[in-house]
Amino acid sequence: MPVRDNVEIGLNRFARRGYDLDEVSIVPSRRTRDHDDVSTSWQIDAFRFDIPLVTSPSDAVMSPATAVAVGQAGGLGVLNAEGLWTRYDDPTDVYRQLRDAASPETGPPTALLQQVYAEPVKPDLVTARIKEMRDSGVTTAVRVSPQHTLQLAPTVLAAGVDLLVIQGTIVSAEHVSKGGEALNLKEFIADLDVPVIVGGAADYQTALHLMRTGAAGVIVGVGADSWSTADAVMGIRVPLASAIADAAAARRDYLDETGGRYVHVIANGRIETSGAIARALACGADAVQVGEPLRAATEAPGGGVWWDSVAAHPRLPRGGTSAPATARGTLEQVLLGPAEAADGRTNLFGALRRTMAKTGYRDLKEFQRVDLVLGGNGAGTAAEGHLLG
Repeated sequence: MPVRDNVEIGLNRFARRGYDLDEVSIVPSRRTRDHDDVSTSWQIDAFRFDIPLVTSPSDAVMSPATAVAVGQAGGLGVLNAEGLWTRYDDPTDVYRQLRDAASPETGPPTALLQQVYAEPVKPDLVTARIKEMRDSGVTTAVRVSPQHTLQLAPTVLAAGVDLLVIQGTIVSAEHVSKGGEALNLKEFIADLDVPVIVGGAADYQTALHLMRTGAAGVIVGVGADSWSTADAVMGIRVPLASAIADAAAARRDYLDETGGRYVHVIANGRIETSGAIARALACGADAVQVGEPLRAATEAPGGGVWWDSVAAHPRLPRGGTSAPATARGTLEQVLLGPAEAADGRTNLFGALRRTMAKTGYRDLKEFQRVDLVLGGNGAGTAAEGHLLG
């Protein structure tokens, strides 16, 4: 169990101190390497990837075609099995409506998002989209929500998906419900022949419980991007650096508990620059879930507009929509470069390779041992001597 750094916030009421990614900095070591000698490859179960990328399943950036393009660039593209592509035979007009409703200052209104997502999911379209991705030859992954896993999983699995992603804002090993059939992840995963990635988890205990379900990977974080309103709506905020470190400790303890079963930690939440990617991996993540930066790719189906799936929730939306972003290049350029601006929002994984080379690490597992120090936005607490790493 990790050591807790608790602070008294009032008489007999304590809160745990937590740190976000922008509060930690990577410290170079005494050694550097040539960037061509660095590997950013990552493997989960039988599937190997050139870059440690799992995409957000947002319809703003993921269509069957862009999921395939991500796979061809070396990452894992995840399509939302409850998104626009499984609700409409051709969602082109829906995307046009959303883009037309966006202004140079604001994105499309939440009410319009709710309206277009009111169309029911069609199982035959789920099958067709998965087949489209499978026919390309890339590793195929789709996301289902915990609430609809039991309903949609048979269709998804029958279509031949390679990896199943069960993702919500917060996911537990067993959801308790007075009405209807509850999803017991451990029982569900035990019956599957495909690896499952589950999340999100926010702390050590939840991550450990999800690892014990038999999941191949655990998503850490609640997906809070720059347009998330989960904090304002529900009061939930997860300092991601601390959450990743907690999950990495759970991964180590679970490895000891099982005698060698390794569960991957996938970081998710306001990872919008190459520097944030590097810091998330340095905190102990095996891969990152990235969404918003991909809207700058010319292939992004949302045409530069960004929204997360929870922004369209019919009763409690928890995210806004962005104004359209100017395309910065192809999806391959956004992921692998070359970059034409020095803002960390293109050549995301080429920059990671440079960071690893500058700090002297050959691969991602080695890089997880890099020294970290509090600084930047966390400078006010750095003097207290709290270090991660």
